[in-house]
Amino acid sequence: MALPARVRRGYAMGSVATGTFGTVPGLLLLPYLTDTLGVAAIVAGLIVFVPKAWDVVLNPIAGRISDRSQSPRGRRRPFLLRAGIALAVTFALIFAGPSGPPALAAVWVLVAFLVCATAYAFFQVPFNAMPAEITSDAGERTRMMTWRVAVIAIAILLSGATAPLIVDTFGYTAMGAYVGVLLLIGTVGAYVATAGVTEDATEAPRGPLREQLRVVVSEPDFRRLLVAFVAQALGVGALLAGVSYVARYLLADPAASSVLFAAFVGPALLVSPLWERWCRHRGKKAGYLASTVVLVVGAVALWTVTSDVAWPSYVAAGIAGIGYAGTQVCPLAMLPDVAAAATRASGANRIGIFTGLWTAGETLGLALGPGLYGLVLAVGGYAESTGGTAQSPSALTAIAVGFTIVPAVLVALSLLPLRRYSLDERTAHA
Repeated sequence: MALPARVRRGYAMGSVATGTFGTVPGLLLLPYLTDTLGVAAIVAGLIVFVPKAWDVVLNPIAGRISDRSQSPRGRRRPFLLRAGIALAVTFALIFAGPSGPPALAAVWVLVAFLVCATAYAFFQVPFNAMPAEITSDAGERTRMMTWRVAVIAIAILLSGATAPLIVDTFGYTAMGAYVGVLLLIGTVGAYVATAGVTEDATEAPRGPLREQLRVVVSEPDFRRLLVAFVAQALGVGALLAGVSYVARYLLADPAASSVLFAAFVGPALLVSPLWERWCRHRGKKAGYLASTVVLVVGAVALWTVTSDVAWPSYVAAGIAGIGYAGTQVCPLAMLPDVAAAATRASGANRIGIFTGLWTAGETLGLALGPGLYGLVLAVGGYAESTGGTAQSPSALTAIAVGFTIVPAVLVALSLLPLRRYSLDERTAHA
């Protein structure tokens, strides 16, 4: 049964929050700590990383808690509103603390960011779990994810472009308040739009969390899908970490980073419906395989950054972006299929734990990707003290390898578990 259009589109409003929160801290939190608050770089790096590591642990717990919710407003919906409001408020507080001394400012940001990350886990995991419960139509789930990925792209482009401008014009406190409003719009929008939907009434199983995690991980198709998605998140994390280095050292134009970023993310606005059509006619697995291959081709083509001409790199980033859009639409639609099929087979609702493990894996992959890129730079002899004026030939090679070959290999390896995925979405009805 098809969902009302307001539910499909309104549910996607939650991606305003996920896209914004996934973009802005990575762009601005580290320079805020080091350049405005005077926090040492190594301490600032830990402050940025620790909440992400905490989310890896917390996501399955958040899923378990939402699985056992029995609110009359729906199993997941109350989390969207409560956690969404907390997310918006605490994000603004991150950038509204004391300006000194540095130790006090660092503690403020760490505590605020930890609370903010906790709120985000209790929003994102129930948000990801909803498609498996509000429709039994596997094709409808794909249409929901198409809208979702398009809104994510808009949120990333909007927040990534406007937040730095607000910092430059009004300062970090105003930027925090502005982003808080964006987060509030996304979370409240998703909550309101999904009012009245009928959810799967299957009860969550009893027993310790460890046992429920074991049951979920034992599902072969979920395991294959998760391994493939995490490998891709790791590769994409490394690719995105290299954008500013490529622009500065290989293209000799720091402004090129914005063009590369837009070329990679922007295609999702145009091609997500095409990937949805592919999935509808040829299957989600086929769509995921095809989009993965396109992403690999685009990543390899990014080797053109080693030339003196910039436009081939932008074209390559666009090709990679076309593939990236599909590698978001397809697995995000396949995950609720797997979770719903497992619920139907066992009679127990573990959908929140499925999505909790999924978001934990994605968070871990995206968090480790920049670290992997940094390791490649270190092996190549990247010199931090040069201030962007010069790098050795081996360091320049490392910049390119970490940006193109490493992501291409990681994404290509994801094809191995993905080929063994066996769930037929035609039978994936809750």
